[in-house]
Amino acid sequence: MSESGKKWYVLRAISGKESKVREYIECEINNSDLGKYVSQVLIPTERVYQVRNGKKISKERSYLPGYVLVEAELVGEVPHRLSNMPNVIGFLGDGSKKINEPVPLRQSEVNRILGRIDEMEEPESEMQTPYVEGETVKVNHGPFSGFSGVIEEVNMERKKLKVMVKIFGRKTPLELGFMQVEKE
Repeated sequence: MSESGKKWYVLRAISGKESKVREYIECEINNSDLGKYVSQVLIPTERVYQVRNGKKISKERSYLPGYVLVEAELVGEVPHRLSNMPNVIGFLGDGSKKINEPVPLRQSEVNRILGRIDEMEEPESEMQTPYVEGETVKVNHGPFSGFSGVIEEVNMERKKLKVMVKIFGRKTPLELGFMQVEKE
């Protein structure tokens, strides 16, 4: 634990409203005495790469949707104030105690989640494979632009596809990069 008495807790939030919950908590930290008890608010996210219209698009998405991590010392009214913020459902508990009874995360869980957040900040993450064998794609770059074909093979290491394209009534295999095709 970073500071004495502070532990990591999980707040359950309405899915899709995690960033709003973080904004509310950070606003309270800046405008009231909540800052003495809450030191960090995190939304576990991961970077995902997709190919759209021949362009590699990077976006962040929550890998634990509906959850916000809070490093806090839960004394007095602090748990009540946090669980009654807008879009917050309550604390994640272990089910054996009262409903919404806050249960701190184990240090191993915290390390795993924080390690994954650090990994996300590394520039080259694995691109999400948008293509599967048997899928029909349209070539959008190169000499065969405009032709459609069926994916025969996906090579993740080289980011290449083997596509069977019908040219002059005959099936012809083409090796194309992920950026050269788009889904139909």
